[in-house]
Amino acid sequence: MPSRLPRRASSPPALPALDLALQGGGSHGAFTWGVLDRLLEDLPARLDGVSGTSAGALNAAVLATGLAQGGPERAREALRAFWADVARAGDCFGRPDADERAPRPGLALDPVWTAPMMGWWQAWLRLFSPSQLNPWGLNPLRDIVERHVDVQALREGPLQVFVTATAVHTGQPRVFDRHDLSIDALMASACLPHLFPAVMIDGEPYWDGGYSGNPALWPLIYQTSATDVMLVKINPLVRAATPTSVLEIADRASEITFNAALVGEMRAIAFVRRLLAEERLPSDRYKSLRLHMIADEKVLAGLPASTKLSTDAAQMERLFDAGRAAAAAWLARHRGDLGRRNTLDVEAAFLSPRRATDAA
Repeated sequence: MPSRLPRRASSPPALPALDLALQGGGSHGAFTWGVLDRLLEDLPARLDGVSGTSAGALNAAVLATGLAQGGPERAREALRAFWADVARAGDCFGRPDADERAPRPGLALDPVWTAPMMGWWQAWLRLFSPSQLNPWGLNPLRDIVERHVDVQALREGPLQVFVTATAVHTGQPRVFDRHDLSIDALMASACLPHLFPAVMIDGEPYWDGGYSGNPALWPLIYQTSATDVMLVKINPLVRAATPTSVLEIADRASEITFNAALVGEMRAIAFVRRLLAEERLPSDRYKSLRLHMIADEKVLAGLPASTKLSTDAAQMERLFDAGRAAAAAWLARHRGDLGRRNTLDVEAAFLSPRRATDAA
């Protein structure tokens, strides 16, 4: 009897390449930390690039550092250590009551932070520029970033990182990548101009990247090979209540501004995808993206925008839990869709966000 030939071991199918786009939103970036923590457990894709702005840029930099140092598990440890350090540092964004407090139920700020006195405090701060209140440009966040980010890993590691800051003189976005990423670039991306002096890079001043790209998607389109992009959205597009106080109006105006660039890019992407589907554009010259999104509009819209300035540890842990839950829910529904089909209805989520919120 002829002997059976040994079966050749079949190689596992190649994982689809995936890019991440991480929004900024102050300490609400802890939600993104939770999303990344869950994805890193068993993501059915190979991470290719990540674009981040402000808190999204910091999450991206710590993620890339951890991946370069020891893979997904090390990246999870690095992210947890970073956010724990932020919580220990206290509130470095102008809050006058940074003493420790016992954990509180729910995602809410201390009563003093939402009381009229806080509105007066914030209004008083706006009478002065950061150069007047902080002439030395002190920023405790910089020390934290320097402890947790390896710039060499950003420039030479396996994950391509793109960080957006806004040029003060022109209002245009500048995207830092492997060639020029630095601690200064990260601080520029997270530089809120009413809190900190502009960050100088190459003789030019920069402010928070949220004004021009939150996050910028076009670097992922032009500089990576992945055609799947996962947006982690933390800034609500819709808030049901009409703001009435000075602080509420300022918060909502800032939120609208920080969403505008992303909405514009999503409109452009939807338009190009429609033209490609109608064969009115050459498919070999235009990238047809498969878009995905992890968000929790109800949880994050339930928080005042001013909570983005709180570094309360209990709040950040609850946001982390909410992010993990949102990522787990997405994986349960769409794990098999990566590399195969689009799961984000751009028109519902960005062109008719009220409809998307009502359906959620």
